[in-house]
Order: sequence, then C-alpha cells, then structure tokens
Amino acid sequence: MTSAQRAPIDADRLSADLDGSRWRSVSVVAETGSTNKDLVAAGEPDRVLIAETQTAGRGRLGRRWETPAGTQIAVSVSIAVPSARTADLGWVPLAAGLAVHDTVTEVSGGVATAQLKWPNDVLIEDRKLAGILGELASSTPPVAVVGIGLNVALTESELPVPTATSLLLTTGTGDRQAVAAVLLRSLDRWLTAWETDLPAVIDAYRLRCDTVGRRVRVELPGTDGLLGTAVTVDEQGRIVVRAEDGTERAVAAGDVTHLRTAD
Repeated sequence: MTSAQRAPIDADRLSADLDGSRWRSVSVVAETGSTNKDLVAAGEPDRVLIAETQTAGRGRLGRRWETPAGTQIAVSVSIAVPSARTADLGWVPLAAGLAVHDTVTEVSGGVATAQLKWPNDVLIEDRKLAGILGELASSTPPVAVVGIGLNVALTESELPVPTATSLLLTTGTGDRQAVAAVLLRSLDRWLTAWETDLPAVIDAYRLRCDTVGRRVRVELPGTDGLLGTAVTVDEQGRIVVRAEDGTERAVAAGDVTHLRTAD
C-alpha cells in the first residue's frame, strides 16, 4: 500500500464527484470523537462527515469502533425524516446496508458479493467488512443520522480481528477516494428509496439478507437466548426467528446483543 493510497480523502474532489446528489455539505476532518455524534449534535439534513480518525467511534449497543487513519472510510450522513416515515426509522440502517452491498458490487466489477448480516453488519465470505449505526437527532423537524465504518485499505496484519476483512484483501480495491464517491451515491439512492418507495427497500433487503434462512442464536438480555431459524425480516425491520418448538418471534435491533449463525 503506497502513501498516495493512504492520503486523506479530498473533500473538494468528493463534492465535485457528488454534484447533483442530495449531499449539500461534504466535510472531511482529520480527527473527531464520533462522526455520528457530530451530525446528531448538528441536527441538519443532507450532510456528509468523514473522519480520517475517530477516537470514540461506536458500534451498535455502544461497542467501541476505532478507525486507523488511511485504511477505512468512517462516514456519517444525515437526512430529514418525512412525516410519513417516522414509524419506519428502523429501515434507515438497513437501507444503508443495501448501499454498502451495491458499493461492493460496483467497485469490484461484480467479482465480489457482499452479505448483509442483520441488523448492522456487511460481510464478504463471512468476514466483517463494514458496520452500520443509525441514530436520531433531537431536532425539529427530525433528522436521522447513519454512520458506516467500511474497511477499505486494511492489510491482513492490520485487521483488528481474524474475522474482519477489507476491500483491498477481497477485491484488490484500496482507493478510498473512489470508494467514498461510490458509497455516497449509493446511499443517496437507497435513502431516497426509503423516503419514497419503502416496499422496494424491504423487498431488496429480504432478497439480499444473508441471515434469512440461516439457523441463528439470538442472545437476549435476561434470557438464555433464542435458537432457531431466521425466516424473514418483517415490515418493521425486525428479524423473525422460528424456534425449535415451531413458535416464531420477531426481534428488534435494540433487543439483540449478538446474532450469529449457530453452530
């Protein structure tokens, strides 16, 4: 990996590449605590914030998420929440997963296929490529913020855990500047679809969700967990698990601490 490939993302060039998209403000900072936290505090829609380094990045359920400079795309975007979609906010991070899925397809020329692991992970060959976190700003009108941590240029020795991967390792693509443009255009498409054609988002996610059809173990607070087969994602974006006794239970993202393919 050359120093040029690890150069900071150029915000002006990225803005030019995104001309005509919904993103009216594109910023790249050298360091911040959390891009999500910054955009939640701002409470303004149609913004993009990328950090070369996050010092307090978070995954779902408060898990720590750190981004080595020059290897990942740590990005958050904000969108206004239409009144017709206030009950459908659970689909915002799932729509972002579709955007990452399409990004992998485009930058790899169709060679690599991403797996959407409900609720917030994107995998390639069962190794984690990206994590997604959605939040809601306390603004009027409401603004949704979705953050993505996408491994782009990490080498094998830089992977935080053996179960992670990167675009460089799986597709040979390590150009963060180019990947960022593709990702943000894809986010524009899928978040607009969330606003205007939610059934299309639901159908696409169900089709591409690798969790559906698998035996899974869902760990739930205060219980021994739930073992069964994930049969679908319902209209609220919850995973529906059929237990071994045949009963079905819908689980929301906020209630799940760990979802894995069961041994």
